[in-house]
Amino acid sequence: MADANRPRDIVLLVDDSPETLGFLTDALEQSGLSVLIATSGQVALSIVDRVSPDLILLDAVMPGMDGFETCRRLKANPAVAQVPVIFMTGLTETEHVVHALDSGGVDYLTKPINIDELRARIRVHLSNARSAQSARVALDAAGRHLLAVRGDGAIHWSTPQAVRLADSATGTFEGLDLVAGEVGAWLARRDTIAGATDAGFSFTHAGGAELHLAFLGTIGPDEFLFRLTVADRRSADEALRGHFGLTQREAEVLLWIAKGKANRDIADILGLSARTVNKHLEQIYVKLGVENRASAAVMAANVLHVD
Repeated sequence: MADANRPRDIVLLVDDSPETLGFLTDALEQSGLSVLIATSGQVALSIVDRVSPDLILLDAVMPGMDGFETCRRLKANPAVAQVPVIFMTGLTETEHVVHALDSGGVDYLTKPINIDELRARIRVHLSNARSAQSARVALDAAGRHLLAVRGDGAIHWSTPQAVRLADSATGTFEGLDLVAGEVGAWLARRDTIAGATDAGFSFTHAGGAELHLAFLGTIGPDEFLFRLTVADRRSADEALRGHFGLTQREAEVLLWIAKGKANRDIADILGLSARTVNKHLEQIYVKLGVENRASAAVMAANVLHVD
């Protein structure tokens, strides 16, 4: 479960039984986890004020504050609200299981605890928690064209928009693989990316659009988040805009028409709907005095060649 290249995951173990604490602590540490111990719900609440665990194992039945109330209070703390809680209980009736889940738990184990089952469930919930964290970071990041890449360039996950943009800009159905290769090479060239922000690079494949990869940060062990955009072509846009009296967006659409891109590709590149691209095209045809995209493309190419 542990990876020597990353810090150990931290499990907060909450139980009032010394025997259970000793037994589970040994098993978890042998699995490569770091273990924090709390003998009551109140102690658990005190611990999470200082340290944020990656997962919490919580006994349901304890004197004073029981596990259900402890879980509710834990979930009210923003610092650990997203941390998965697995209940440990000898209560097997449906009402108790439902109570555990209603309190904020993601799973439960019946005592006596089977260690192999415990390890398997911890593994699943830690993985799910990391994926959820990645998703939250992605939603908070600017832009929709996002991808997370491992240090060797392998894609961990990507948004559908990033896939379409990569394919459109490179003119292939393997655009994201090309992007991943460039990201891997960029990561390999850097001595460190710790604390790096607003970094990135651009590249072009086989005369296609110039793509820019903006590094947004490290979001997990060996997991790096990038935003994919088409590099700025302002000079070409301005040439078309000034020559034909176009709006900025119309000039951008015409530029990609001149490069032979279909409407859907242009929509993905510019972050527009296909309908909006069509509306811009209608205005472009009027301003250029043409009736079709082929004529518009020729006129735009002539301007760009001259300039």
